[in-house]
Amino acid sequence: MTRQSGLKTLSHSLRLLVIAGTLAAAATTGVIAEDTIKVELDYARVIKLDRPVSRVIIGNSDIADAAVSDSQTIILTGKKFGTTNLVILDNDGSAIVDERILVSLENKNTLQIYRQADRQIMSCTPNCEVFELPE
Repeated sequence: MTRQSGLKTLSHSLRLLVIAGTLAAAATTGVIAEDTIKVELDYARVIKLDRPVSRVIIGNSDIADAAVSDSQTIILTGKKFGTTNLVILDNDGSAIVDERILVSLENKNTLQIYRQADRQIMSCTPNCEVFELPE
């Protein structure tokens, strides 16, 4: 290996390490993207708005559900793992909210066991039990 090819390999390895570190930091801090609403599977999240809602649209209703609690409050519920979008319109048809929704599993009370390509998830609240993934 020449010195130049060794430096290219080292440079490439350092770039991959920086990218991997950035992704790991984003995953551990919960930073997904500014326009992403994170909802945990089988949990509800309240969205308060500054003006009355006329229409609520969920891109894929198999992943998340939205219910209008009152004219300025939406309840968003995670139904299945995945991403979709949420659009909320006011009385003039203008978008109040137009954001992505990420439905994921609650991490702090789960244990994931990997056996080669198989993954088993256990919910540990208060005792660990096998968590059945929705199909």
